[in-house]
Amino acid sequence: MDKIYLLTNQAMPNLVKIGLTAKEDVEDRMKEMDMTSVPLPFECYYAAEVENGPKVEKALHSAFTESRVRSSREFFEIDPNRAKVILELVAVKEVTPHEQVVSSPEDTEALVKSAGKVGRFRFSTAGIPIGATLTFSRDETKTATVSSDNSINFNGEKTSVSRSALEIMHSLGYNWKTCDGTAFWLYNGQTLKEKRREREALGQEAEE
Repeated sequence: MDKIYLLTNQAMPNLVKIGLTAKEDVEDRMKEMDMTSVPLPFECYYAAEVENGPKVEKALHSAFTESRVRSSREFFEIDPNRAKVILELVAVKEVTPHEQVVSSPEDTEALVKSAGKVGRFRFSTAGIPIGATLTFSRDETKTATVSSDNSINFNGEKTSVSRSALEIMHSLGYNWKTCDGTAFWLYNGQTLKEKRREREALGQEAEE
């Protein structure tokens, strides 16, 4: 059955690749794309088996056509959760890899090292107040409270959005080594990543 995948890459933090594979597993397709011209391996945000994959892929590409980087490439400057909630509507079965898809231990080390350089998310950059309630996109029974500009209270402990997101993904059976919490925690229905990008865009418009 056809599989549609949503891939992200730490080296391209604002881009999502929306692709289709008809014969291979998503993991195999990801390894094929891990070429020398790409500094870091791709990570799968979400993948699903669908009926009539080419039609679904075309519909997703059309839905985000204004955010497409180049007409000849499948990269879009969008929030990955936006594409996920649409893909879920036609998904027959989720096939997001439960393991980090890498070719060597060195690749894993590179991903972890890159994620560590990002630093903690600052809620002020997204206009989110202290005391706000966050919900987790993969399991909305999981909630957290913003406790400071760069930390949240989750399960009674002060932590970061990425550390808590990785903890939750592990509890859901995903043995990932890294997890961008800003792409999984939601505030008023939007990911923290999207809220921050909107705020930054407004700031740029004001400057202009």
